[in-house]
Amino acid sequence: MLNKRSIIGLYTDENAAANALDALNSAGYDTNEYEVLTGTPYPEGAFGEHEPEHKLYRWPLMGAACGFIVGLVLTAGTQLAYPLVTGGKPILGIPPMAIIMYEGTMLGAIIFTVIGIIFESRLPRIFMGAYDTRITEGHIGVTVTTSPERIGKAEEVLNTAGVEEIKRGWE
Repeated sequence: MLNKRSIIGLYTDENAAANALDALNSAGYDTNEYEVLTGTPYPEGAFGEHEPEHKLYRWPLMGAACGFIVGLVLTAGTQLAYPLVTGGKPILGIPPMAIIMYEGTMLGAIIFTVIGIIFESRLPRIFMGAYDTRITEGHIGVTVTTSPERIGKAEEVLNTAGVEEIKRGWE
């Protein structure tokens, strides 16, 4: 991302923004090189863009497994390190271990879910690219982030799609 340039084209019409994405796609730009920014909650894929594949469900499962294992090792390890026989009961008591393993499972799932949300949201985002505050006022922005050699072609494509204004991210 160090050698990338970014431009944003502002649109007021949803169809014009969708046409711009189609034009960028047919001009040979990869779906990772352009993005739609809008302050209005459009459903994913409304402009014909690539719908991201979410894998957030994996994070709580990994966290639950890690929490369960940590709870098991902590309780069993503590009871085996300090064997205290009380009234002829076994050293490894399953009911008390189950409570700690359950709590470890839930804690691991919660912590990994928060970490997963951060990763799946692509945070922190180091290079934001071009942005315009009018997006929060109802405009639709189409950002193109690509190499400096291809940025001129991207401006031409956005102009042919009926852009109202183009802003460069490096100016």
